[in-house]
This record gives sequence, structure tokens and C-alpha cells, in this order.
Amino acid sequence: MENKELTFEDYMNELEVILHKLENKEISLEEAVKAYTKGLEVSKKCYDILNTSESLVTEKMTEAGLVDFPKESL
Repeated sequence: MENKELTFEDYMNELEVILHKLENKEISLEEAVKAYTKGLEVSKKCYDILNTSESLVTEKMTEAGLVDFPKESL
């Protein structure tokens, strides 16, 4: 099976599933902790994707002379 990298949208959908699972009042404490931990991992992946995308946009805007960002903000 092909190992395909998930998209930001895929991760956000996964977070929604985890959130619904955590909102279920029938979930055990053990399952809630597992879901919460998985949610933190997925959230980190979303953050990394957003951070990388922001850096790329900032770089392209700076190269194009559209915005002059201070170096310390990068």
C-alpha cells in the first residue's frame, strides 16, 4: 500500500473525529486519554504545516518585493 502524506484538510478532519469521540459521554477514561493524545499529535502536524506554509508565503512575498519583513520576525 502506498504511504501517502496526509493534507492539512485530512488532519483537520481527523481532529473533528477525535473531538466528537471526546464529546461522547460514553467513552471510557482510557479511550479519552488515547484520543486526547492522538489529538495533540495531529494538532502538532497541523501547526507544522501552517508554519511551513507561512514561511513559504513570507519568503515569496519578500522576494517579490511586496513586503519588507524584519528579519527577526522570520
